[in-house]
Amino acid sequence: MKRLLVLFLGVLTSVSSFSQQPAVLSQRAQAEVVDSWLEDRIQNLLPSLMTETGIDMWIVMSREYNEDPVIRTLLPATWHAARRRTILVMYQPTPTAKVETYAVARYDVGKSFKKAWDPEAQPDQWKALMEIISAKNPKKIGLNFAKDYGHADGLTHFDHEEFLKNLPLEYKAKVTSAQTLAVRWLETRTPAEMATYKHIQELAHYIIAEGLSNRVITPGVTTTEDVVWFYREKIVEMKLDTWFHPTVDIQRPDPASDEASRSFAVRPSEQVIMPGDLLHIDFGITYLRLNTDTQELAYVLKAGETEVPKYLQDALAVGNRLQDILTSNYVAGRTGNEILREARKVMQTEGIRGTIYTHPLGYYGHSAGPTIGMWDNQGDTPGAGDFPLHANTGYAIELNAVVFVKEWNKDVRVMLEEGAFFDGKKVTYYNGRQKSILAIPRVSDYLGY
Repeated sequence: MKRLLVLFLGVLTSVSSFSQQPAVLSQRAQAEVVDSWLEDRIQNLLPSLMTETGIDMWIVMSREYNEDPVIRTLLPATWHAARRRTILVMYQPTPTAKVETYAVARYDVGKSFKKAWDPEAQPDQWKALMEIISAKNPKKIGLNFAKDYGHADGLTHFDHEEFLKNLPLEYKAKVTSAQTLAVRWLETRTPAEMATYKHIQELAHYIIAEGLSNRVITPGVTTTEDVVWFYREKIVEMKLDTWFHPTVDIQRPDPASDEASRSFAVRPSEQVIMPGDLLHIDFGITYLRLNTDTQELAYVLKAGETEVPKYLQDALAVGNRLQDILTSNYVAGRTGNEILREARKVMQTEGIRGTIYTHPLGYYGHSAGPTIGMWDNQGDTPGAGDFPLHANTGYAIELNAVVFVKEWNKDVRVMLEEGAFFDGKKVTYYNGRQKSILAIPRVSDYLGY
């Protein structure tokens, strides 16, 4: 524990400014942190979630390389996949009680899930599972099949059939979808995770700022794809991962070009970056099993310019205002659809043209929890949009505002996205948000935070 504390302090205090690269732990140290977080979640978070959802037995199972999205968050850091068929059983004997954990597998699965199957004594894995169920006599058995969330729908058709075929008749009526429990497990962040999320977002901001600078971009030479692949290489170099391929696109003062109406379903074409271009980056990293999702803007100074034009900074301010409108409508218990409706009412009253498509962020980049709009649907999102907002959850505050810029005689789309945390009362950005468009070149690589 003492060594882990030192590791945490090293992560959180090693960087006091953006002038140097934030610290990244060694692979071994990362594994130690991941495993310590997992044990903390099982011991201190899972009991409250099982009590909340009324499921006293949760069974998560997967076969090798066909992993349930939930089981991936329950495996130890040194496991890259399930082994053969891995069955994890979590049982809570009474509400709020400590959760008992078992691995119906040939191996222990991490520290918590001890092997509870002896193939020599009982060769049939399904029968071994049924023996545990009969011994514990649960009131409600949760399985990962779900209508609204792929994250909670990881039980395969074959394993579902085999489970029901082997399950004693008296327990069949007790089987239920664990959708809500799975979502609550995936969306809820612990104090330890939150203590480090600021640092993870700082890493993302550091990498973005370097890519959107004259360290990487030579106007007239560098292309948008050059910057994209710089990001991919930089992520690997820093011993991080990404959960999606970055994009870099351009808006230009040419009134004949209409970038603000480009569909998000179409990947932008490669272009040479020129002075006067407004660049947009969409970028995410994965570190310690947690994800970022960030979109920011930069402007390439023209000859004689020393700062980003005020009319573009004013356009960004409209995007910041839309962020404020959205986050002010985060109220615990509201559904994603309700948050979207209330935010759009204010947006329309203020005459802001925009689109909100905010999503949960955590173990997955597009994670489980309340969906707050879709880029192609500004009405209700059935299912995921009906999920309520809970405390201690993370989001990518993602949206855009369309602003007419008379100096360009065209609309400019201000696309923004930042990681943030809802504590039950207010939304706090993990590491601030962009309030000034980055200039290329600039005196400070981190202007705007």
